[in-house]
Amino acid sequence: MPALEPPVGAAKVRHDDMPTDVGRGWIVTGVLTLVAVLVRFWQLGFRTDGGTPIFDEKYYALNSFQVLTNGGYEDNYAYPVVVHPPLGKQIIAIGEKLFGYNAFGWRFATAVAGVICVFLVIRVVRRMTRSTLIGGLAGILLICDGVSHVQSRTGLLDMIQAVFVVAGFACIVADRDLMKTRLAQAVEDGSIALTKFGPRVGARWWRFAAGVMFGCATGVKWSGIYWVAAFGVITVIWDISARRSAGISRSTRAVVRRDLVPALWSMAVVPVAVYLGSWWAWFASETAWARHLTGNALTSWAKWQLEMLQFHSKLVTPAVFASRHPWESKPWSWPMSTRPVLYYVSGGADATGCNGVADCAKRIFLVGTPAMWWLSLPVLFWALWKIIGRQDWRYAAAVGAYAAGYLPWFFNLDRQMYFFYMTPVAPFLIITIALVLGDVLGQRKAGVERRALSLAIVCLYVAVVVANFIFMWPILNGDPLTNAELTARIWIPTWG
Repeated sequence: MPALEPPVGAAKVRHDDMPTDVGRGWIVTGVLTLVAVLVRFWQLGFRTDGGTPIFDEKYYALNSFQVLTNGGYEDNYAYPVVVHPPLGKQIIAIGEKLFGYNAFGWRFATAVAGVICVFLVIRVVRRMTRSTLIGGLAGILLICDGVSHVQSRTGLLDMIQAVFVVAGFACIVADRDLMKTRLAQAVEDGSIALTKFGPRVGARWWRFAAGVMFGCATGVKWSGIYWVAAFGVITVIWDISARRSAGISRSTRAVVRRDLVPALWSMAVVPVAVYLGSWWAWFASETAWARHLTGNALTSWAKWQLEMLQFHSKLVTPAVFASRHPWESKPWSWPMSTRPVLYYVSGGADATGCNGVADCAKRIFLVGTPAMWWLSLPVLFWALWKIIGRQDWRYAAAVGAYAAGYLPWFFNLDRQMYFFYMTPVAPFLIITIALVLGDVLGQRKAGVERRALSLAIVCLYVAVVVANFIFMWPILNGDPLTNAELTARIWIPTWG
């Protein structure tokens, strides 16, 4: 008798085609991207501290100008807060090169990054849901997100990191589609059964591009490594699921044999190489910060990484309450945006734009739009149900990305932390909300009344978000308000 072989399940590859409304998809994307340009660039350089940077712009605007004037690296040894990799500052320096050392110049790159984030979210949600409508709704929600709006209009590193993270996410979603398509073709032509582990699927350039994007995210801020680790695991899980769906019973072994080494190359080696490459100007210089800590460039670089790590490890919350930063917060307050950050304050009868009003006030708060951020916990519970109860990969991807940017902050609660660390996480909250709206809309085959009611609910919710954003607009942009108008926008005590 021949040896018994494990039963091979029937192939269950089902690969939904992309929406057929290609033209309309690009029109929706283009129109909403244009709206994002108008919103993000409106009076971009107006609010400054007497012509100087506001909040932590005072670090990155100056660091970036050093990068610009020194050929790509920083050299100011009297400025002891050069604690992030160079890529983000190099990108900000592009705006300063184009428009000069002014507010528009040091904010230009972040505004462009914010616009690109809107474009990417529209396209990736359209791909995930196979719906141009849901993709468009996701774009509207991101345009109206207070966190993404303020960070797109401030010369900090976080929005630049966010655009690389979202781009990497879009790439791995596209790679998942590519993997499913190639396996579906193998099932159709019969080649899936020719080997025990299934066919090799060829070069996966989307996954390679994801590695580049996550390497760039780490080259802006070290926290990018969280997404490298998270999506490295997620892509392997998706590969196992794809091969199992194609009828390969030993799918885990198949992935180890066929996909693991290429995955490690794309999601481990490539990000490290990109991160190292982001220091090109530092290696080429002779006067960059810490360039000669040791006898040669490579050991000096390694020593400088340790110095940066030591700085971050010592950046702890002071034990004396009076010595703490007034806008510091801990991660349990972030999902609902209960403790924002005050970026800008001005007022008085002589303040520009106040027209002589005695109680005029101007504020810029980094705060999430309540109509979205205050729903984060119900949305999370629904997403977990969809992941556990329905094995919905879309929610797993969005929640996995959210968790990768959020949960690591709980491992060192003594560190000084601020709400702006949620900037790269915000797009994934919006993506998850968009998926929930898709569930509310339901299937196209539902009855007319069911579809009409669902569409009305979704439209009403999006209208509430837009209205909420418009109402919050003055405290997101520093527009003049009377004290009474300002108080009306401080919805909970921890905002004030």
